[in-house]
Amino acid sequence: MKHLILLRHGQSLWNLENLFTGWTDVELSPKGRDEAEVAGKKILSSGIMPRYCFTSYLKRAIHTLDITLDTIDRAYLPVVKDWRLNERHYGALQGLNKADTASKYGDEQVHIWRRSYDVAPPALDPSDNRSPALDIRYRNLSADELPLTESLADTVRRVRPCWEEKIVPALQLYDNVIVAAHGNSLRAMVMMILHLTPEAIVSEEIPTGVPRVFTLDDRLKVVDDKYL
Repeated sequence: MKHLILLRHGQSLWNLENLFTGWTDVELSPKGRDEAEVAGKKILSSGIMPRYCFTSYLKRAIHTLDITLDTIDRAYLPVVKDWRLNERHYGALQGLNKADTASKYGDEQVHIWRRSYDVAPPALDPSDNRSPALDIRYRNLSADELPLTESLADTVRRVRPCWEEKIVPALQLYDNVIVAAHGNSLRAMVMMILHLTPEAIVSEEIPTGVPRVFTLDDRLKVVDDKYL
């Protein structure tokens, strides 16, 4: 049997302030750092020790993985960072307060932007200083690869090549793999693993800092799915 551990980053400073975050590189809050440590303790207690790791380009996920690995005394493990595991890009909403945005546009519209499968928020202007094209870590990516906004469907299309080309081959080589990422990039992965419909995935919630373990057979079919 193989195990895939999915871990959403701990609470970030912008989670705490109720702001749309997306690709903005925000640090963990003190609570988020504690959540990452508790996640490590849960993994240690389970005995399901990862041997290979993936995370995004965003430090709230990177630091969550670092703290978790340090807690289980596995800081030496190989880690692959992939921009395709970044959070869903929230476009022009990034940095805005969620409650204020609902007051401006209405609760229903904000709910559609946040929870629908294929409706994206308003896009950033390419010249906006929040554009990923202006960020040095994405300098080798084409304009077509870099989003100015994304729906969940867009996020699934972005995550899929990482899943198929990197994570699946790692699972074929290693018994236990951990992916520390974000609510929507992990929802995209859950959709692929469980073959969920768009209608089913919109109600899927991924809590911060709680390891979710998929037990897989040698053909990578799900045998068990549980939170630690």
